[in-house]
Amino acid sequence: MNKWIKLSIEYANQRSYLDDLFQVYPTIPEGIRDINEDIWIEVEKSFKEKNNDLLIRQLLKFDLFPIKDSYVAYLKRDKEAANRNPRTINRICGRLYEMGLEKIFERCSEPKETNRQIGPMFRYWLKRKPLGILPVSLDKFLATDEDAILDAGDNAMMDFAKEHLNYNHNKGLDFVGRFNKKYVIGEAKFLTDFGGHQNAQFNDAISTIKAKRVKAEIIAILDGVLYIKGNNKMYKSITKSYKNYNIMSSLVLRDFLYQL
Repeated sequence: MNKWIKLSIEYANQRSYLDDLFQVYPTIPEGIRDINEDIWIEVEKSFKEKNNDLLIRQLLKFDLFPIKDSYVAYLKRDKEAANRNPRTINRICGRLYEMGLEKIFERCSEPKETNRQIGPMFRYWLKRKPLGILPVSLDKFLATDEDAILDAGDNAMMDFAKEHLNYNHNKGLDFVGRFNKKYVIGEAKFLTDFGGHQNAQFNDAISTIKAKRVKAEIIAILDGVLYIKGNNKMYKSITKSYKNYNIMSSLVLRDFLYQL
């Protein structure tokens, strides 16, 4: 088994893994979403006047619609659909009137889901210098061959890797670095549970480390439930099917980079 997979499993099962991981992924729910006061005034007005068309149109302007309904996304994307489908509008408004204004406001201002907030956290963590150096802009990254970490968005990192490292996988990256004159690229994921979206995240990272003929070390910086020993699919995958790949926790990443 790859040394870094083994170290990550040992860390997760023998040390204060979750306590330490909180430094990387401090998944504290944000406060309530900002609600535009002018839009809310129109919501209140249309609700009191029972103006279905205006009520729907105003609520669709918020990031979060107050009820889960399979037809809401369509209404958001096609502004004229409300005119053509009055029965759908009436049906949805019936639920809104039943909820009441107080509950509508509460739902529209709910915090973002934690798992939708954690994406940028890995890069925020890098900027706190846990790897001993601060990420730098592309210009500075290219200006030297010393140890460096690229400070850029996932698509910009992908573009760099395509141009300079023969990376042809159409997937954004979370990490591009150079240590001991060797390039390292990878994805970072916090897998909070098994199944569904989390399995897709795991598979994304695996597809990246399987990319061929890349002029860099490819790593999957994975944290979470995959290191729980047992009969779960992720654990079996990293200890059997992918046991020879560079898969590791963010908490052992520094050790990996400085031994290159």
